[in-house]
Amino acid sequence: MGRAVVHRLAEAGDDVTAVSHHTWLGSPTNVRSVVADVLNPATITDAINEAEPEGVCHLAALTRVRDSFQEPTRYFAVNVTGTIHVLRALGHLADRTGRVPRLVFGSTAAVYGLVGEEPIAEDAPPLPTTPYGASKLAADQAIGFQAATGVLAAVSLRCFNVAGATPQTLDNDLTRVIPKALAVAAGVEPHFVMNGDGSSIRDYLHVADLADAYAAALDAAKPGRHLIYNTGSGVPVSLRDVIDIAERVTGRRIAICRNPPQNEPRALLADSSRIRHELGWAPRRSQLATIISDAWEAVGRS
Repeated sequence: MGRAVVHRLAEAGDDVTAVSHHTWLGSPTNVRSVVADVLNPATITDAINEAEPEGVCHLAALTRVRDSFQEPTRYFAVNVTGTIHVLRALGHLADRTGRVPRLVFGSTAAVYGLVGEEPIAEDAPPLPTTPYGASKLAADQAIGFQAATGVLAAVSLRCFNVAGATPQTLDNDLTRVIPKALAVAAGVEPHFVMNGDGSSIRDYLHVADLADAYAAALDAAKPGRHLIYNTGSGVPVSLRDVIDIAERVTGRRIAICRNPPQNEPRALLADSSRIRHELGWAPRRSQLATIISDAWEAVGRS
């Protein structure tokens, strides 16, 4: 996701500093690559002091829900402590320059937990049921309190299921539904594991649409405020739908291994009317066939 956001901002003419664990290759000329780590506060502070950014998009996180149950302290260290390091560095920047920096934070629908009503709006009470969701909620809260001091302009984007690809990005995380299905279609994986009958409903957002949301959020951030927006398509998609369209796009059969149903929400759908109304954002590429076609094309390029 980070690469898609970087390229979206660079294409708009912004000068971008991409901060990551490794040097980025093949980036546009207006993108500078810096190696740093959110768990090493000195490197984050140095990167922000050198760049003196007007705004920061913070997407550095651990995101695998099931892994978070095995390593909860690691998830809290990266997702909470890492975010605090970013906030402190931005606070130092504000003190030194007299400018209020903007922050757009990659949050998640996992902060809501098992919500009884669909679609989920931003005023739903956050009751995370996973260490991952709890860590992201804690980071959200730290951002909100920091913004309230007046030294930060912040936006949290609570993302649902981001998928697809751009010419610069490929999601090859096989713990995710669409990459796994396409890996089976490509012959890289033997089968797709389906829990239950595949009728559970999810909300898929194209990564390019998410990148547009980051650009819009940077412009909308206001000093002293912490705005929260759900980012999703709002289109109900079942697991069976994903398999059916993946088979249609690839022209290949996807072998399925069925497991018993898991203790998971039957449906997770975003009410993203707030960001649509307030920021004029709309998902333009988030039809499931487009998401899967773009991802399949990226598989062919890899």
